[in-house]
Amino acid sequence: MDAADLRIFEAVARLGSMSRAALALNTVQSNVTAHIRQMEARLGLALFERGGRGVRLTAAGARLLPQAGRVLRALEDARRAVLDDGTPRGPLCLGALETTTAIRLGPALHDFVAAHPSVDLTLRTGTTAELLERVLAQEVEGAFLCGPVAHPALEVEPVWEEELVLLSAPGIRPLARLLAGEGDIRIIVLRAGCSYRQRLEDVLARRGIPAPRLLEFGTLEAIFASVAAGLGITLLPRALVGPVVKPGRLSVEALPRGEGRVETVFARRRDCYASGALRAFLEVMRRRDASAVDAA
Repeated sequence: MDAADLRIFEAVARLGSMSRAALALNTVQSNVTAHIRQMEARLGLALFERGGRGVRLTAAGARLLPQAGRVLRALEDARRAVLDDGTPRGPLCLGALETTTAIRLGPALHDFVAAHPSVDLTLRTGTTAELLERVLAQEVEGAFLCGPVAHPALEVEPVWEEELVLLSAPGIRPLARLLAGEGDIRIIVLRAGCSYRQRLEDVLARRGIPAPRLLEFGTLEAIFASVAAGLGITLLPRALVGPVVKPGRLSVEALPRGEGRVETVFARRRDCYASGALRAFLEVMRRRDASAVDAA
C-alpha cells in the first residue's frame, strides 16, 4: 500500500461511496474502484461490502481505517514541516470556549492578525468536550479548554485562571437558597459537554440537588437574557461581567472557597507538527499575558 491507496481508501470509507470519493478526489470512479480492488487483491481480504446504496467497511477495513488516518496525518505533517521556513503563513485553525473568546482572546487575536497578515486564521468555538474531540481528531491545531485536562496524546499548557460565579436576576440571591437546602432551582446552561454546566451540576449535587430542572441554550446571550428575566441561574466566569454583561443586569454571587476557581488551558496533540503560525500565535498570546501581569 502506498499513500495514494490509503488516501483513496480513507475517502471511500468516510463518504460511503466510490462515486462520492471520486468527486472528492477529483478523479473518475473507475480509478477509485480499481485502486480498492488492487488493495483487496494484495491483502487477500475485502475492505468494503458493496451494496446498492454505497459501501460499508468490513471488519478488516475497520481495522485499517485508523491506521490509514495516522499515516495520512503523518504525511501531511511532514509536508508542512518541509514547507515551513519559520515565517508564519497559511491556514491556522484553533478552537476556544465561547467564554474564553469573549473575555480573553480579543487583544491577542488583534495583535496576531496585525503582525502576521499572511496567516489565514480560523477560530472554532464549542464546549470543552467538543473541542477536545477536535484536537484529538486534528481538526484544529490546538484549543483553549476548561481544565484540568489529562490525556496521554495531549500537551497541555495552563494559560489563565478564572473565578466562576453564580449569576441570577437582581435580588434573587440563589446561594442563600442553596445553602438552606431549597431544591426548586432551575439552571440555564449551554449544551451537554460544557465544563461550566458540569461544574454547576456538581455544585448543586453537593447540596443535595442531583437533577435540577434546566433550560439549555446555544449562545451566551440567550443565557444572559433568560437569567436576567428570572428564569433561573447559571455559573460562568466573573470576567464576563463588565466586558460582556452590563453591570447591574445580573446579580453576581461568589462561591465558597475551593468551588469557584477553574483553569483555562491550551491543549494540542504532542505528536503533531506545530506550524510556524501556531508558534507565532502562542508567542503573541504569552507576550500579551506577560504585559498584562506587569501592568497589574
